[in-house]
Amino acid sequence: MVVKRNSLDQSTFERLRRLYIIALSTIALSVIVSQILIRKHLKSQESDSGVINIAGRQRMLSQKLTKEILSLSTENDYNKQIAIKDNLKHTLSMWVISHNALQKGSDSLGLPGNNSRVVSKMFNDVNPAFTAIKNASESIIKIIEDASNIPIESFTDEINIVKQNESVFLKKMDGIVNQYDLEAEERVAWLRKLELFLMAFTLLLLLAEFLFIFWPTAKTVKNSLAELILAEKKAKEMAYNADVLSEAKEKSIKELRALTHAMDETLLFARISPEGMVLHMGKKFSKLFKVNKFNKATNFSKVISPNDSEQEHINNLISKHKKTGWQGEVKATNKNKENIWLELSMIPYNPTNERFELLIIASDITKRKEGQLEIERLTKESFEEKMSQQKIVSSKIIENQEKEQNRIAKDVHDGIGQMLTGLKYNLESIDITDIDRTASKIEHLKELTANIIKGVRTATFNLTPPELADHGIVPALIKLTKELSKLTAKEILFINKTGFNGRLDSLTEINIYRITQEAINNAIKYADSNHILVSLSNSKDILSIVIDDDGKGFDPDNVAKIKTGDGGMGMTFMRERIKYIDGRLFLNSELGKGTRVTLNIPLKEV
Repeated sequence: MVVKRNSLDQSTFERLRRLYIIALSTIALSVIVSQILIRKHLKSQESDSGVINIAGRQRMLSQKLTKEILSLSTENDYNKQIAIKDNLKHTLSMWVISHNALQKGSDSLGLPGNNSRVVSKMFNDVNPAFTAIKNASESIIKIIEDASNIPIESFTDEINIVKQNESVFLKKMDGIVNQYDLEAEERVAWLRKLELFLMAFTLLLLLAEFLFIFWPTAKTVKNSLAELILAEKKAKEMAYNADVLSEAKEKSIKELRALTHAMDETLLFARISPEGMVLHMGKKFSKLFKVNKFNKATNFSKVISPNDSEQEHINNLISKHKKTGWQGEVKATNKNKENIWLELSMIPYNPTNERFELLIIASDITKRKEGQLEIERLTKESFEEKMSQQKIVSSKIIENQEKEQNRIAKDVHDGIGQMLTGLKYNLESIDITDIDRTASKIEHLKELTANIIKGVRTATFNLTPPELADHGIVPALIKLTKELSKLTAKEILFINKTGFNGRLDSLTEINIYRITQEAINNAIKYADSNHILVSLSNSKDILSIVIDDDGKGFDPDNVAKIKTGDGGMGMTFMRERIKYIDGRLFLNSELGKGTRVTLNIPLKEV
């Protein structure tokens, strides 16, 4: 009966495993397919902005071309004619290349050339005007290049051709630009519909998996657990009623004897009385201390050391810890006067109610201890050198940690992680039968998704900017305040009161930047500030940075007591960083009156 139940449980859990694999694989497949479709469509739209930009530029180039031709008609000086001719030639070249690239594509301009039928027809309509302007322009250029001091009347016909066709080209080119823009908007609209469809499909898939996999699975697991609990109860009753106590006792005795034999052969093992007399000593222990014979009157301390002070120490340990046990290092000496270090454990043991013993289990750690003592000796001799090396190692560790940007993990956990959790719960709460509430929740999900994207961008910006390494702390802080102001829509200003533009060593600049960044982020995230002012000033020996905000403020004494949550770890990181660069940090805040963070850093020559 037990075997049948076990096989039933195994088959049940095998079925549950298959169902979970199918459910998770389906979700993963839907996500992958969604990403492939969206990315494919986005890839097809990569060139839209470039096409529209170059099509619009064609209008400008045609106007510039006409303007330069008209300039030639009013200019009598030959040298100036040549200069205008060169500009005209360059403009014509760009105009022709762009016009052909819009129709046939160009890798250098990033144009695909896959125009729709409507656009292709519009280009066919505009090409006669384009060709007329192009031929007239080339004819003017050729006339000027073939002869010198050509009178203006020589290319009057070509100028008239350009004038006649320019308005036609501009009008039709406007239509092409508008058509490009319309087609780009249509592709964006189609992408929105695709995203909405994929979202609805994913929600339906999740609902189906809940109804047909997860909910039935939960019921199956509940029933299986109930059966297992019932089976366990019956098994306990059977074991209680069975007459196996004597067999178990005999088996335990055999196992204990086997264990004792194994310990005798492999471990430094002994049994002693509470008074310290040897009751039994393993072969390995006897061999290590060269003891061939001993009787019940042999003291354990005398076996492992002939030294009086060592014997006294061991006897004191036995007397003091015989009821509680003890573990630690003990120095012993064998008969050859060789020092032996033991990692010794003393364990109280009651083999019977009438008898009390101590188990001694030890390990020979002589080589390790000698190495440890040698290390301590070398450390003492070269303490100053080691401290210097340790400082260098610490600096490298901090530098590597800075490169890894561990701060992003905190931002992702506190911000994006919580928003993703909210997104998950909102998705799970959608009831597609309630259309109105579903539409409302979808709008909320869009807003939450936008916040997540914004959080990702903010976390990405938290990487060390190149300005910090290339130009120093002042340009880096200028960029920090500007970028955060854009990302958060807060008014964040930076003022360099004393015009400081010096460089500090790289680790000092990195830590100043991170502390300032943390202070601004705290003001944005936790203080609900709308205006943040970062001011920098310096004297001969001190660089001072002050971060003021108009937020809700807080009690600084409470922050120091917080181990987790808003502000606690941030203040810890700021204080650790300022301590590392030998600076000082001052925090002033009051509820409802904002916060001021002041950094004072000693200036050292780089």
